[in-house]
Amino acid sequence: MRLELCPSTAVLAEAAARQAQHLLVNAISEKGCVRLIAATGASQLKFLEVLTDLPDIQWNKVEMFHLDEYIGMSEAHPASFRRYLRSRLIEKVGIHNYHLLDGTRAPEEVMAEVGAAIQSQPIDVAFVGIGENGHLAFNDPPADFNNQAPYTIVTLDEPCRKQQFGEGWFATLDDVPHRAISMTVRQIMSSKNIVAVVPDARKAQAVKDCLEGEISPMHPASILRQHSSTTLYLDPDSAAKLSPATIEAFSQ
Repeated sequence: MRLELCPSTAVLAEAAARQAQHLLVNAISEKGCVRLIAATGASQLKFLEVLTDLPDIQWNKVEMFHLDEYIGMSEAHPASFRRYLRSRLIEKVGIHNYHLLDGTRAPEEVMAEVGAAIQSQPIDVAFVGIGENGHLAFNDPPADFNNQAPYTIVTLDEPCRKQQFGEGWFATLDDVPHRAISMTVRQIMSSKNIVAVVPDARKAQAVKDCLEGEISPMHPASILRQHSSTTLYLDPDSAAKLSPATIEAFSQ
């Protein structure tokens, strides 16, 4: 894993988007298409805004998957990740080949369908974030690092639910669902390239735990340290608790 410490959130979004553009364009040039995992959430908003305005990406040659969705969640709900991806990515750039997790259907059927599609070919690029509790997708601590299925049903812990409420997606904490479909850690880690976009002071402790602690299911995103082609983008706020030695070690 390599760390890119950016001087501002705006520079972070631009730098991450430029790398994502490069990875997408190169994959399309090499094999005529690209398979992408797209993240959601407040931390990804500026990054996706910049990326979708960049030139030279043939979005009609992108096949897109997404990380997670609340069980029972209608796409009409403001917190729906399907809704998020349609408005901020799919419809904005014209992606025609995409696989969304329908939270209103039987979860086992959805996981079987999208899981078979995602495992049919390798994933070229994955966009991810890190949760305030260190989660990767909705794999809250202690995360299962060994689940070989592409998707799993998870129960969201209280810090995760508080993050979703705090980001303004729900009117009250009680409105935040308790269960979701999530891409597994192993499936994320099987991606050829990972672009991790992690701005904001509220992520600082999770970033510190994941970079300076042991690689552990208690800090799920710490597993990214074992991925050979992950770039972690931080701003001064999200990097605020890292030691100079850590910054130097991961910036090589």
